[in-house]
Amino acid sequence: MSLEARDFLSINDLSAAELIELLDLADRLKRGEASSALAGKSVALLFEHPSLRTRLTFDLAVQQLGGYSVYMAPSEVSLGEREAVPDVARNLERWVQCIVARVRYHSSLVELAQATAVPVVNALSDREHPCQVLADLQTMREHLGDLRGRTLLYCGDGNNMCHSLLLAGAKLGMSVWVATPPAFQPRPEFVTLARREAERTGASIRVERDPQALVADADALYTDVWASMGQESEKEQRRRTFLPYQLNQQLVARAHPGALVMHCLPAHRGDEITDEAIDGPQSVVFDQAENRLHAQKALLALLLG
Repeated sequence: MSLEARDFLSINDLSAAELIELLDLADRLKRGEASSALAGKSVALLFEHPSLRTRLTFDLAVQQLGGYSVYMAPSEVSLGEREAVPDVARNLERWVQCIVARVRYHSSLVELAQATAVPVVNALSDREHPCQVLADLQTMREHLGDLRGRTLLYCGDGNNMCHSLLLAGAKLGMSVWVATPPAFQPRPEFVTLARREAERTGASIRVERDPQALVADADALYTDVWASMGQESEKEQRRRTFLPYQLNQQLVARAHPGALVMHCLPAHRGDEITDEAIDGPQSVVFDQAENRLHAQKALLALLLG
């Protein structure tokens, strides 16, 4: 399979078959299969937000596939301010074969993709975080096997992470249930897209208020920060609102025996997740972080190989 010259802005940019092929390749690369798919090729890492996992794993992925990466920090980017987004894209395509962008606004990704012929990869936007979900799916498959018929419970803010999980789960036949306060539900268009896909695959999509009402059937429990970048002024208000949605040992104990504990990191310990949960025997949080490297290597190999 080849995804050559395609953009990856959303999980929905891949069919279920393409997604499974990508995950299979990620597994093979993790086991040590060699690839020089990026030999002689260069990738721009364009970041408007600071990053640990995303930056390092993409940088290493490019290197391990034989290519070269160039990182541009938030202070160097200022998309649409220092320079128009299409102009940035048209410059970069003269030098690199792929643009990996972590942006404030998804519209910037769309503008980049429309203005250039080289693939653009969403390394995080306000709408989705699809590369994280690739690693999450790889991790769940390692521990749970086939995801069809499994159930993931997401607790907390219906944010970009939640959107990508909804789309990915439905695509692979995994039910995704979201427990969130009414004012913080995922965007309706993502719920609609996920439910449409779930009708085809036999999964179910639920968005409800009470995590306790959903947890008994969960094979995996997932959470994310309550105040994302740019929401720091809302931190205390959000903490009070989301405290009933904390991923703690009491919630874990009510899920299926051996249910996975998941978090995309960085974690605010004592807020959305407790030490006992993230460091406990059911946690796969750092497996998720490790698999960012392998899943992104597979993605880049298919886009540029």
